Amino acid sequence: MSDEQRYDELGARLKKFEGRPAALSGVGKDPVNAPMIRHWCEAMGDTNPAYTGPDAIAPPTMLQAWTMGGLSGHQGRTGAYDELLGLLEASGCTAVVATDCEQEYLRPLRPGDEVAFDTVIEAVSGRKTTKLGTGYFVTTRTDLRVGGEPVGTHRFRILKYAPAPRAPRPPRPRPVVNRDNAGFWQGVAEHRLLIQRCTGCGLLRHPWLPGCNACGSPDWDTLEASGEGTVHSYVVQHHPSFPAFSAADPADGAAGPYAVGLIELAEGVRMVSDVVGVPYDEVRIGLPVRLVFRRYDEELTLPVFQAVER
Repeated sequence: MSDEQRYDELGARLKKFEGRPAALSGVGKDPVNAPMIRHWCEAMGDTNPAYTGPDAIAPPTMLQAWTMGGLSGHQGRTGAYDELLGLLEASGCTAVVATDCEQEYLRPLRPGDEVAFDTVIEAVSGRKTTKLGTGYFVTTRTDLRVGGEPVGTHRFRILKYAPAPRAPRPPRPRPVVNRDNAGFWQGVAEHRLLIQRCTGCGLLRHPWLPGCNACGSPDWDTLEASGEGTVHSYVVQHHPSFPAFSAADPADGAAGPYAVGLIELAEGVRMVSDVVGVPYDEVRIGLPVRLVFRRYDEELTLPVFQAVER
């Protein structure tokens, strides 16, 4: 059987779930109540006076909250929804993401209202390919009642999908090497951090320049740095994410925010580099660091600074 035939057969089986009940005569675990309303409003920062006092109503957007079953579930579940998800799991759609919801409000809910509901599997899409992967959109519709009177409708949609293969992490950008800084990068290749020194006035400088910005002399030699230094200043990169830079340590593959420091070397010059060996949120001004050379791939080695103390 070809892939297309398998997909067509699966799609036909999934379509049979449309219209099947996922919950019948379900009852909310708690009546509408003031404490839950207060927690919701505090979380949302909603200070509308309609949600407090003796005549309070519940925020309309809490509609789904009154039907949620928590970890133990709720009475009325039919098993159809779990069966549908199990079929998708078996087909390789092992990941899930909530995509959107739609709500319709027919009357306000008030503390003391006992919410009953029915849920139906309203729609299962055909096979869709997204950036996350290939899978199926599943939509459920929940109709809510109080005392037999309809009070609202909640539609909830998920994508159940087979994750797309992750792209390999791109390589770190290469430094621009030119005639003015080639000596510095040659030193890095030899695991030596070389600082330019003006032979006219003795001033140390970094980054490398073709001439001294103090006395103007074009003559210079180099001094090898001891590698000792401190964090003079730093920034933490949170967003946007740059995958090529998202690993503080390529050996452990740790991804996420990372710290970039302005390092003051013991010799007095400053340079920008990664601060490693300490969580990004523990980097601080004055943190002692020591030079290490980190190999990122077969062609790239960079000087970075390892925290001396945690």
